[in-house]
Amino acid sequence: MGIKSEPMRRLVPAEGKEVLFTSEIRAEIDRWVAKYPPEWKQSAVMGALSIVQDANGGWLSQKLLDDVAAYLDMPPIGVYEVASFYSMYELKPVGHHKICVCTNVSCMLNGCDRIVEHLEGKLGAHLGETTPDGRFTLKEVECLGACGGAPMMQIGKQYYENLTPEIVDSILEGLE
Repeated sequence: MGIKSEPMRRLVPAEGKEVLFTSEIRAEIDRWVAKYPPEWKQSAVMGALSIVQDANGGWLSQKLLDDVAAYLDMPPIGVYEVASFYSMYELKPVGHHKICVCTNVSCMLNGCDRIVEHLEGKLGAHLGETTPDGRFTLKEVECLGACGGAPMMQIGKQYYENLTPEIVDSILEGLE
């Protein structure tokens, strides 16, 4: 996205609210806001959360959630609800590589339990944990919409389908 070059700093927008965003982050959020009528700018909350999370190393602090709420003129609880409902948002620090393993019906029927067991053994971390070196976070997700390629996982923005333990090993080696 190109928004990581300038470190986050405190700025004061025209409304007088303090927001912890760079001009680049504000511009990215404003592109999402522009997609909606002015009275519906809160509809940009998912895009804003993704932008801020990417700029903050993959997770959202309560302060950042509050800043998104202030920027979009919405109650903080509305932002908290979105951030806690969708599995794409992280409310605590994550590893450099976040591995999201689908465990829903299609993946379950096609052996995701074997993939999870293999990942846990290889990484030394269980679902919901980050490896001690901070390189990997292993996360269970409900459905990533790739049922035809089950079992599957997502790392970053990349989907990996038709997984076997050998394929998983190859993917992990490519990340290191």
